[in-house]
Amino acid sequence: MSEQSKSSRTPDHTPRVVIAGAGIAGVQTAVALREAGWRGAITLLGDEPHQPYDRPPLSKALLLGKADGTAFDVDFAALSIDLHLSRPVTALRPDAHEADTAEGPIGYDYAVLATGAAPVLLPGSEGVPGVHLLRTLDDAERLRPVLAARRDIVVVGAGWIGAEFATAAREAGCSVTVVEAADRPLAGALPAEVSAHMTAWYADAGAELRTGARVAAVEPGAVTLADGSTLPADAVVVGIGARPATGWLAGSGVAVSPEDGSVLADEQLRTSAPDVYAVGDCASFPSARYGRRLLIHHWDNALQGPRAVAENIARGEAEGVVYDPVPYFWSEQFGRFVQYAGHHEGADEMIWRGDPSGASWSVLWLRRNQLAALLAVGRPRDLAQGRKLIEKGAALDRGRAADAALPLKSAMK
Repeated sequence: MSEQSKSSRTPDHTPRVVIAGAGIAGVQTAVALREAGWRGAITLLGDEPHQPYDRPPLSKALLLGKADGTAFDVDFAALSIDLHLSRPVTALRPDAHEADTAEGPIGYDYAVLATGAAPVLLPGSEGVPGVHLLRTLDDAERLRPVLAARRDIVVVGAGWIGAEFATAAREAGCSVTVVEAADRPLAGALPAEVSAHMTAWYADAGAELRTGARVAAVEPGAVTLADGSTLPADAVVVGIGARPATGWLAGSGVAVSPEDGSVLADEQLRTSAPDVYAVGDCASFPSARYGRRLLIHHWDNALQGPRAVAENIARGEAEGVVYDPVPYFWSEQFGRFVQYAGHHEGADEMIWRGDPSGASWSVLWLRRNQLAALLAVGRPRDLAQGRKLIEKGAALDRGRAADAALPLKSAMK
């Protein structure tokens, strides 16, 4: 028997990590594993045909034709990362330590779930010509010519993604109407007394915002609202939220939240299944800092979580790394740079820094005298200093904290 024949029959005992999902959380997990010293095999499985790419530019530069692509600058071959495009994981069988794909199962020693989130669809809009989502590279490519043609656009949802798309559409010269079922923008993200100050941003940018407006029907060229009014719409962009993409885990034994669909990871991002971790938009985790389970659909979480997962896998049986970050995200909308750090639910006091009707201001949330969260509009130093204060669990002097002329860090007691 030849040596080649012998080797082809020899079982491969190389330890392997299989990562389901090739978005930022999946890619960063693969890279972080190598940085953490993992010498075994890494298989990265993505469901799209494109090279893994970053999502934030989809609603900004790429949409406006200011960028040609957003692919990650990662040399997968040089890192010995086995990347498979258009090969999603369809099922997980933890008992067998196998991940199923259309091309066959892949065995693993560790699996990482990084499948992200899927956009919530507007009932009655599926299959209607001219209705768009903005979640993938293909979505952005389909919308680019719409913006370039300066069409009449209706945006359903005044959340973060709706505001960012409306910003880009106005910059492109489109007529934009944003319809929101709640009584204000960002109703699900911020308290009324804060988000109310963002309402005027739409009109200032030349976009019409209709709050308390529910969509009754969508048809080619028009959106009909529940009050009977009809809006002309060459295109309809739906941005009403996203849910963890975890339906494929049915029957796997991996515990999933019945409320939000997230994988219920522990403080080390381990799932209920042995040797299976979860990270990014598809997973929630318990936060000792905030005393509750957090589900964070933002870029920074998908960047930071993989480092904890990689360290925990690389360490094996050693004491694991606890993941309890200060959540952070940013949004660029209507000429304003908006940043948020922390988690304000459960706070018992709010402090304003600056005039919220002006171009730059911040709002702070305290819990038991300690800074728990802050929102900064055009005040990046407040955000940078506040994030560190949250990490320290710092108590603040209220008078100094409210004085926008003073550095926020000077308010620490």
